[in-house]
Amino acid sequence: MRKLTMQWRCPGLVSGLLAVLLAALPAHVMADTVLITGANSGIGLEFTKQYASQGWTVIATHRRSEVPASLAEVIARFDKVRVEQMDVTNQSQVLALAAKLKDTPIDVLINNAGVYNDRSECTDDDCPGNWSNQSFGKLNYPLFDTIMAVNVKGPLQVAEAFLENVKASRQKKIVSISSTNGSLTEQLPGSGAIFYRSSKAALNRAMQLVATEEKKDGVIVLLMHPGAVLTERQAYLAKYEGMVKMPFTVENMIKTIAKVTIEDSGRFLQYDGTSVPW
Repeated sequence: MRKLTMQWRCPGLVSGLLAVLLAALPAHVMADTVLITGANSGIGLEFTKQYASQGWTVIATHRRSEVPASLAEVIARFDKVRVEQMDVTNQSQVLALAAKLKDTPIDVLINNAGVYNDRSECTDDDCPGNWSNQSFGKLNYPLFDTIMAVNVKGPLQVAEAFLENVKASRQKKIVSISSTNGSLTEQLPGSGAIFYRSSKAALNRAMQLVATEEKKDGVIVLLMHPGAVLTERQAYLAKYEGMVKMPFTVENMIKTIAKVTIEDSGRFLQYDGTSVPW
């Protein structure tokens, strides 16, 4: 029996067809890239683990002088996770990383890094911090500067610096982790946490404006409320009703982020995709 063989006479045509087929694949089939700030603990670390487990290329950033042990463990498990140092309040560091990643499309940029309270005396990530100096009459104004720098200036600096990376991607999404603590219309318990609550209100407004500006280029800008999450620092709140576990909220935020379209740009969404009051 003669052995039949086939030779490709037009290698250019083959590569062209392959490119067309790859371009037609749905987003979840091809590996996408996510950049996550504050990725060494809490929600940011959980985002890193879950996106990595789904096969994404993950750029996990932190502000420590050395790679945190939490991220070293992730690197050991997943080969598509890269760790970069970047303090979101340090413009030089933000611009330096943006230059380093100049040719890297970023499908989803997650502004997660945040400051909740005074952690100046904490020695580890599990420390709950001090809320006492955010109540009127006891306000620590240097803390206000820190919280506003991390929670408002940081996301703006990062979004602006990496905007071209986002535009060069297929999904084109900028997500900022906010909170109903920043809502101006929802009734909030107590009158404390003035700095933190003010920073989230400012973040919401700032990203609304970014959404308006960038919609013309197809960039989707979202604000997300993860719920009252039991992070390492808030484990002591487990006894209260309504607390949400990190794996649950992050899993659902990832699903919501995957579903949103340009028509959702500028919205304030809960982890499950429902609207949150401004």
